Amino acid sequence: MNIANKLTLFRVILIPFFLLSLYIIEAPYGNIIGVIIFIIASLTDFLDGHLARSRNLVTDFGKFMDPLADKLLVASALIYLVEVKELAAWIVIVIIGREFIISGVRLVAANKGIVIAAGWWGKIKTMITMIMIIVILCNFNFEGIVVIEQILIYASLLFTVISALDYITKNINIFKE
Repeated sequence: MNIANKLTLFRVILIPFFLLSLYIIEAPYGNIIGVIIFIIASLTDFLDGHLARSRNLVTDFGKFMDPLADKLLVASALIYLVEVKELAAWIVIVIIGREFIISGVRLVAANKGIVIAAGWWGKIKTMITMIMIIVILCNFNFEGIVVIEQILIYASLLFTVISALDYITKNINIFKE
């Protein structure tokens, strides 16, 4: 197993620790620890992809597990934020719904022997969503933070929709018989 795949597995292993810190450790310490774990996990997302491409370490395992690890990490955080009433459920439904749609397109493509790489819009969406999660979890108490959080939430939604439309339009031909 190469270093990129180990980082992906490490990200998956961090998810329960991220959630446990939020649920078990009393605030604000649980949030602080959770944010640190989430940041580390998020950084491994960027690092494993960079290492895999730059060192020619791309594997089928990595192609499968890397996006799955991202979805698990982000979905876990988003669902937690709904539970603690920091994020509206409809926003999470849109973001997670996009992931189901893209996974479905990838599955159809894979059945036809086509591998679809992640696009830039999706990478931007992931980055903005991860930053949004971090800012909301930090629970800063200063004037203007609500505006910043709202900008990040709607930017995440905007890039979620843009990346989904981009992904579908670029790969619509896989649905043709």
